[in-house]
Amino acid sequence: MSSDEMNASAGRPLSPGAVAWMLMLCLSWGFNQIAVKLALPDIPPLLQGTIRSIAALPVLLLIARFRGVNIFARDGTLYAGLCAGVLFGIEFVLIYRGLVWTTATRGVLFLYLAPFFVVIGSRWLVPGDHFSPSQWLGLLLSFAGIVIAFGLPTPATDPHQLLGDIMFVGAGAAWAATTLVIKASALNRVSAEKTLLYQLVVSAPLLGAGALIFGERMDAFPSAVAIGAFAYQTIWVVSVTFAVWFALIVRYSAARLSVFTFLAPLFGVAAGHLVLNEPLTLAFALAVALVAAGIVLVNWPR
Repeated sequence: MSSDEMNASAGRPLSPGAVAWMLMLCLSWGFNQIAVKLALPDIPPLLQGTIRSIAALPVLLLIARFRGVNIFARDGTLYAGLCAGVLFGIEFVLIYRGLVWTTATRGVLFLYLAPFFVVIGSRWLVPGDHFSPSQWLGLLLSFAGIVIAFGLPTPATDPHQLLGDIMFVGAGAAWAATTLVIKASALNRVSAEKTLLYQLVVSAPLLGAGALIFGERMDAFPSAVAIGAFAYQTIWVVSVTFAVWFALIVRYSAARLSVFTFLAPLFGVAAGHLVLNEPLTLAFALAVALVAAGIVLVNWPR
């Protein structure tokens, strides 16, 4: 993709098709939170990430072959791909280990600082992709919805909790950095399958090393529920939805797309209600309304 084409895609409003894809992605990622929870009793988190990256590789190769994509061709993307892969691996190491020291509720709030990092970074790294005051208001409204849904975090009660919070902020920064690397580097002119290949190949040893360092292991063969939840993560979430996400990043404004991701944790709460019978509150309805209003403001035609 030339610089002119990148500038055009940077400011391109989301089409109805792109909006539909983002809703599908956020719904899938919301249910992925439940899949991780269901698999955790049998498969520790970093081991989940390691096996998931390895198991997704043959699925990705089959998809690439079916679509006629040569993901092993030399195209000058090696360094950018390795950088994106390292960031991807670091993101999940920080998320999984951060949960040891802080709560999932606090983690969601700090992780979803990522859209702010993307908007700020886009201003410097992606010409033409910057927010107007009304779009910043939409971003703040969406984040306010997440705060209402999960609660405003109180000051950390001990150094370990503070460390966990910082790890989630770092994970959000790594997520944003991955998005910006894909948008602003040579990866913006290759297939989404090639970009995902870098992520899987590089993240697997990083996650595996983390699992080894922190002493994770499986004491028994996983249950059918854990295997089913893990299969959903591997075959659908990693192999399909991540590739779709990377393709959308190249074609549309990364900042506008990032605001849509605020829907994912809300879909996760709704999935918890449907699958795990977790309660819903009136505050959740207000949170959905604020996030939706923010997304509309961000994507309203200028």
